[in-house]
Amino acid sequence: MMEQRILDIADHLLLIERELQVQGWWTEQVPSAEALASVVPFAVDVMTFEQWLQWIFLPRMKLIIEHGHPLPNASGILVMAETVFVDRPEQSRELRRLLAAFDQLISPSA
Repeated sequence: MMEQRILDIADHLLLIERELQVQGWWTEQVPSAEALASVVPFAVDVMTFEQWLQWIFLPRMKLIIEHGHPLPNASGILVMAETVFVDRPEQSRELRRLLAAFDQLISPSA
């Protein structure tokens, strides 16, 4: 039986995905293999934060959940989002709210 926290995280991943689509930040263009292999945090050297969410964060989290791997101990996604969306506070409000909730769900103290 999957624990509730895992189900909540899975729900949040779908909501984050939907919000990226709603805002028009979802792209069909797959980043290059080099870009996807970036070891820089949030792959800021090769893609936008929105692309990172779509192509690295969401697939990675889905794999973790599907395969029952241990969850990351911490998530600092909101901090990054606040920086990235500083000039788009209205448009990014819902996405930032979802990312904040995700960070809280990931945190072991949740």
